[in-house]
Amino acid sequence: MKLENCSIRARLALFVSIAVSVLCIAFSIVLLFALNKMATQNLTKEVTAVGELTAYGVDHGQLVNPLPPIPQNLIRPVQVVDPQGHVVAATRDLQRRPLMAHFTPKGPRRVASAVVCNSVFPSGGCHIVVAQQVYRNGDWTVYSAAPTLPFFVYPGMAALLVTGTVLFTGAVAYGARHTVAKSLKPVDAIRAQLDHIRSTNLGRRVPVPKVKDEIYRLAWSVNETLDRLEHMLEQQRRFCADASHELRTPITAIRVQLEDALRAAEDVDLSKLCDDVLPSVERLQSITAGLLTLTRFDAGAPYPRQPVDLAELIGLELKSHQVSRRVVLQLTPGVVVNGDRAQLRQLVCNLIQNAQRHASSTVTVTLRCEDGDARFAKGVAALEVLDDGAGIAVDQRETVFQRFTRLDSARSRDAGGIGLGLPIARLIAERHEGTLTIRDSDRGARFVVRLPLDPQPGDGQW
Repeated sequence: MKLENCSIRARLALFVSIAVSVLCIAFSIVLLFALNKMATQNLTKEVTAVGELTAYGVDHGQLVNPLPPIPQNLIRPVQVVDPQGHVVAATRDLQRRPLMAHFTPKGPRRVASAVVCNSVFPSGGCHIVVAQQVYRNGDWTVYSAAPTLPFFVYPGMAALLVTGTVLFTGAVAYGARHTVAKSLKPVDAIRAQLDHIRSTNLGRRVPVPKVKDEIYRLAWSVNETLDRLEHMLEQQRRFCADASHELRTPITAIRVQLEDALRAAEDVDLSKLCDDVLPSVERLQSITAGLLTLTRFDAGAPYPRQPVDLAELIGLELKSHQVSRRVVLQLTPGVVVNGDRAQLRQLVCNLIQNAQRHASSTVTVTLRCEDGDARFAKGVAALEVLDDGAGIAVDQRETVFQRFTRLDSARSRDAGGIGLGLPIARLIAERHEGTLTIRDSDRGARFVVRLPLDPQPGDGQW
């Protein structure tokens, strides 16, 4: 089984096991090395003590061959070499054998040691050899030796470390797996709850653990995401229902008018029938165009960007449409923003048409430059469209930007609105990194668009 296919518990337990085992092995090696060094030093001291006893006998003329037994705990191979380099005395295991070593102490010190690997020793292998010089009518040399210690010093020590490493690694791996399994229980509960959430029961939420750790934050994020998803789906359902209702109204009107005409075809005035049907067709076309625009905006499709003179754009928009109310213009020339000309013209058109529908007599359009702030560092273009109608209550100023929203009879379909113009206008402003809000005014509704100025005109793509 591949490692990436294993569970988090298994992978973490494996990682901890490997890490702990490596640390234990490294610790064991360092410990064995330190113990070996300490034991070797102690062994060298013992070998030196044996040589000192023999050197004492040489110094006092008490040399015999073979050398007399040494206390049981200090029995080591020993050789005594005269000034001419001949072995004159040795322990029984080295009788008639050549020199065990050929080095002698140098300098003021009369003792030297080295590791010698020589077949002169009955047990074979390498030995720690200590050479000590004694002066008695010349320099005599006493060699004493002991077999070197293995790296693990004692077999029992190595077995103890291996067993401890295995047991400790197993215990840590089990503890890590158990801890991770316990920590991931809330994740399993979250997953189980998510598996049961369907589009018909989006009101369900995942359990939030009491401990405020990473899983606590994950559960909160999941619940917040579910809240947003439920809200979006509710908006989608409401939008579909409103769109169906809005589309059904003109379609029903067209159907009724055509059915009436079919029942008395000989009495039908074709010109009058077309005049009666055409408003419903135009309304149907307006709704369809608005829905297509919203769909394109929701999809986030890119659009061309170019410098747009807002004063010129407002003038062209007013010339291309017949206005039913007096329009007062207060436009600052040379206010240029960067964006899509067609979308910005639609934004201006929607705001002016909305003001025309609800103004009593006058619509005032103001355009000016304003200083920037943290969001608009280069300055902003402020476009205000003010009507002198009934206005909009403060608590309903955000409601009008919801799709297919009409506040009261004053803003009904009889006035020509379908409830998509203002939502589309706000989307256009936001797509151009700006804002569309409703501000306070003495009379009527005051819509304010703020768009970042174009510091460096040029073409491109957003």
